[in-house]
Amino acid sequence: MGKFVVKEVKTGIKFNLKASNGEIIATSEVYKSERSCMNGIESVMKNAPVAAVEDQTVEDFAKETNPKFEVYTDKAGEFRFRLKAKNGQIIAVSEGYKSKKSCLNGIESVKKNAVDAKIEKE
Repeated sequence: MGKFVVKEVKTGIKFNLKASNGEIIATSEVYKSERSCMNGIESVMKNAPVAAVEDQTVEDFAKETNPKFEVYTDKAGEFRFRLKAKNGQIIAVSEGYKSKKSCLNGIESVKKNAVDAKIEKE
């Protein structure tokens, strides 16, 4: 079972979603308040399981409606995803993956782990 780990950083508060093996599979933006951070976690729990996957790495990709996971390549050529809520806001992002398959596995892991993840404070 996954878990959301909430931690304070210099500029505010953020969360990491960790898989059962302890790997970070998604990260939030930095929020100004703990309440906002908790709202972000709730949004990931609600949106991740039902979000479609929009693969922006292929030509003429099919546009999906929010909520959705957007798969893209970064400047270093690595695959990443961002989870957008119904309102279009980015609520979680991934680290870089060397292969698209690993990135898609990361999305599946978020979908599976976010639903009933425990919330811990670091």
